Amino acid sequence: MASGDFCLPGEGMEIVQQVCSKQFPPCNLSEEDLLQNPCFSQLLLSLSQHVDESGLSLSLAKEQAEAWKEVRLHKTTWLRFEILQRVIQELLVDYYVKKQDTNLAFEDKKFLETLEHRLLVTELTQILGPGQRRETPLLLGLEKVDLLELMPPAEDFVWMRARLQLEVEEQLKRKCFTLLCYHDPSSDADSETVKAAKMWKLAEVMVAEKQKCQDAQSQQKEQLVLLEKKSATYSQVLLRCLALLQRLLQEHRLQAQSELDRINAQYLEVKCSAMILKLRMEELKIVSDTYTAEKVEVHRVIRDRLEAGIRLQEQDMQKSRQVLNTYEVLGEEFDRLVKEYTQLKQATENKRWALQEFSKAYC
Repeated sequence: MASGDFCLPGEGMEIVQQVCSKQFPPCNLSEEDLLQNPCFSQLLLSLSQHVDESGLSLSLAKEQAEAWKEVRLHKTTWLRFEILQRVIQELLVDYYVKKQDTNLAFEDKKFLETLEHRLLVTELTQILGPGQRRETPLLLGLEKVDLLELMPPAEDFVWMRARLQLEVEEQLKRKCFTLLCYHDPSSDADSETVKAAKMWKLAEVMVAEKQKCQDAQSQQKEQLVLLEKKSATYSQVLLRCLALLQRLLQEHRLQAQSELDRINAQYLEVKCSAMILKLRMEELKIVSDTYTAEKVEVHRVIRDRLEAGIRLQEQDMQKSRQVLNTYEVLGEEFDRLVKEYTQLKQATENKRWALQEFSKAYC
């Protein structure tokens, strides 16, 4: 496909995205990515014509399908022999248990011995392998021919095989009925005829249920791919939203910060006022608890007395100030008279002291 033949954006992108979701691992390609890389889109469309939904090439997918078909065929064959072997082993275990509990009848005992003998010889024959020439002789010099001679008589073997077939059929029928009851518990009360009829359809029912489970798994895978795409889209949208929010925060952060600071300042102011009022209330509470009515009355009396004493002292201080002001008005002459008065008073006291001493001496 040439670059000019590329589809239109709408329909072409939808086809490429469907191809990517079904045939290639989820790569979360958007329409913008595909439009920017048209050659890559053409490559995806070209590859989708050569691979299947699992991503394998068509030739390899065909070979794988044939290989799986052969594997299933061999597996079916092996399962048949394995089921038969296990049923026979369970049958032997049942006879061993019955032999321990009660005495077996002659036919049951003969059947058990013939079956054990036959299985043992067959197992040993398989261990020896095909009768080809060997460089080293086997242990005890046994050959396959020697073991075949130990086979039970042909009549006993034919009788044992006919009975074994009936026993195995009965055992398989019980197992099938058990499986049916497990799948459909309501079938437990049905008759054997109804159970047998249901068993014929059980395989188809199981195939239908298996197909339904596979369809559900396919839908689940598609839903997972769709979920991954939506998750990638939502992640991109969330990233864009976060980038937009970051840009809006950077643009409006200063305005919002100033308003926030103002609100915080008002809040702190109110909180501080409330704290001051609370402290004042605690102070008043302490004062009221400390000073009773009697103590307050005594303090009031003491205060009145102190105030009266302060007033008297203020009056005396006022009188002293007036006397000092009067003395200050007289000036230096008053100071000379004061000094002269002081000297005369001192001389008088000295003479009085001398007169007293003289009087004591003559007395």
